[in-house]
Amino acid sequence: MKFFEIIKDNIILADKAKWYKNFFFKARGLMFTMPLKKGKAIILEADEEGILNTTIHMIFVFFPIDVIWVNLEKKVVDIKRNVVPFTPWLSPRDPAKYVVEFPSSSTKHVKIGDSLVFNEI
Repeated sequence: MKFFEIIKDNIILADKAKWYKNFFFKARGLMFTMPLKKGKAIILEADEEGILNTTIHMIFVFFPIDVIWVNLEKKVVDIKRNVVPFTPWLSPRDPAKYVVEFPSSSTKHVKIGDSLVFNEI
């Protein structure tokens, strides 16, 4: 498994993000896990850019999170903050390639249209 830093305008949003491409890990996501700690995140990479294939759920996720959807150009296309546990359906408003899940209340510096950088560490 690879780990990445997620950066926006020289601000480190996550210093150790796990990158999930494998179907099993993407399907499992944060289900039945402990809450993400400050500075941690997961990146879910879809096979192709779209809305349906970057739709997520919060079933069996027992803590709130912030979710950012990012397109192929690494531009933020949607943000949902403080998503509550057991939310059944979350879709981006525009097509995305990546879904990035952060601890709740950790994306206050991010807005739609911002560019993100994923640096492998």
